[in-house]
Amino acid sequence: MPITRLEYEDDIFPTAQSVIAELLRKNPNYTTKREAKDKVYVTCRSQAILLVSILKAKGIPARARSGFAEYIHYDGICYDHWITEYFDEKQNRWKLVDADEHCPDHEMGFDLNDIPYDKFLFGANAYLGVRQNKYKPETILYSSDPPTLGLKASIRGLFYDFHSLMNDEIIFLHMPKYIQDKNFELSEEEYKELDNLANLMLNPNEKFNKLQEIWKNTPKFRIMSGALN
Repeated sequence: MPITRLEYEDDIFPTAQSVIAELLRKNPNYTTKREAKDKVYVTCRSQAILLVSILKAKGIPARARSGFAEYIHYDGICYDHWITEYFDEKQNRWKLVDADEHCPDHEMGFDLNDIPYDKFLFGANAYLGVRQNKYKPETILYSSDPPTLGLKASIRGLFYDFHSLMNDEIIFLHMPKYIQDKNFELSEEEYKELDNLANLMLNPNEKFNKLQEIWKNTPKFRIMSGALN
C-alpha cells in the first residue's frame, strides 16, 4: 500500500458523495467484502456523514453532530468525536448513533445505536462547561498535532457542530478565519458572542430558527480559514 493510504483521507474526500464515488471508482461493486486497496480510510467525521446520507436517502431526518466522548478511551478525558443523530418516528424522539466505535456494548454499558444523551458531550456543552469552570481544560481534548486542550478544543467542537446543524459539515482544516487569525485568543466580547451561540445550541430543535438567523447574519462564523485560505 502507498504511504499516503496510511493517512486519513477526510480532507481529500470531504463529502459523502465524494467518498462513495471514490469507493465505486476503486471497485464498482457494492460490497462490504473489499480488499484494503479498494477501501477509503476516513475518521469518525466521514463515517457519521455517510450514515447521515444513507438515512436521509431513506427519508429519515438525520444530521451529523460534533463534540467529545469519554467512552472512547475511558481515561477521564473527553476526546473529539463525531456521531450521527436521527429522528425515530416510531418512538417520536431523536437518537444518537456511533458509526465509528465497534467496542462490545457491555464494555460501554449502553447501545451504540441509541446512545444516552448524557454520554456524549456536544460542542456547545463542552465550550460552556470550560467557560464556567465545570470541566478542567485538560479533560477536553481535540486530537490535533499537537493536541488542543480546553477552551481552544471546545471552540473547535462548537463550530464543527454549529456548521453540521446548518448542513455544512466543514473539514478538520477549517475554522472561522477570525478565530484562526487570533490563534483562538479572543476578546471577552467575542467570547460572549460564542456564549450566546452555545446557549442556543443546547437545545437546537427549539432554537433552530434563531440559530439560522445567526448563520445568515454573522458571516464571520461562515468565512473559513484552511489549507488554501
